[in-house]
Amino acid sequence: MTSALSHPTVKDGWFSEVSNTMWPGQAMNLRVDKILHVEQSKNQDILVFKSTEYGNVLVLDGVIQVTERDEFAYQEMITHLAMNSHPNPKKVLVIGGGDGGVLREILKHETVEEAHLCDIDDSVIKVSKKYLPELSKSYDDPKVHVHIGDGFEFLKKYQNTFDVIITDSSDPEGPAESLFQERYFKLLSDALTDKGVMTTQGECIWLHLPLIKEVVSDCKRVFPTVDYAYCTIPTYPSGQIGFMVCSKDPQANLKKPLRSVGSAQEKKLYKYYNREIHEASFILPTFAKTALE
Repeated sequence: MTSALSHPTVKDGWFSEVSNTMWPGQAMNLRVDKILHVEQSKNQDILVFKSTEYGNVLVLDGVIQVTERDEFAYQEMITHLAMNSHPNPKKVLVIGGGDGGVLREILKHETVEEAHLCDIDDSVIKVSKKYLPELSKSYDDPKVHVHIGDGFEFLKKYQNTFDVIITDSSDPEGPAESLFQERYFKLLSDALTDKGVMTTQGECIWLHLPLIKEVVSDCKRVFPTVDYAYCTIPTYPSGQIGFMVCSKDPQANLKKPLRSVGSAQEKKLYKYYNREIHEASFILPTFAKTALE
């Protein structure tokens, strides 16, 4: 008889997300129905569990990455803020994003001819294919090309290649630390085409304003057009996550989507994103707007 799986973040039937550095003094708890997968890969600790209210949950190094119930908010916003800010995105790159959700969203755009993904950990891709089928369903699409390796090193090989690059990373601790630095943003700029657009995970205005301010400053030293947007999502710290949105086009207005579909098609394609929320996502509360000015 196989013994039940265990994990140090799961006690008495509850998963607890605790970080004394990234969100000190608070925690996110989810009731666990069953632990499905536990693994220590070459890069990080991987946990997948079935929750009672949020479906299957992917956790890396103790931090929630996606839940089946609310993943669409993050996946749609980090993708379509960038994709709809480019006039004709044909070749797109995802750094990170091994769960496959951003790939799924990219392929909703008929202009796309190639969608590349570079993730440092193939174990994340494998467990996502098994336990997160709705997110990972696009891996078999012939437009998709998967590369396993460090995104920082991968970008060094490319110049003026991608129309859009989306960095779907974990928090700036461990494997993702280098993806929040100016030298990384320079690599992104070099790999983008003339009017290329990038988005990257931008942390939480309630928890990480000093870090966000630093990232905004780094981006402004590299890109002529820089903005910050956010969305709500219940299982991310403080229920909110932000996005850096940058363009190599000095005339770009990132707050106004260049491309959109009708409202009926929006309802078919998206659960969170729409043209109005694209524009509204850049309107920040006064405290955050003041801090980032």
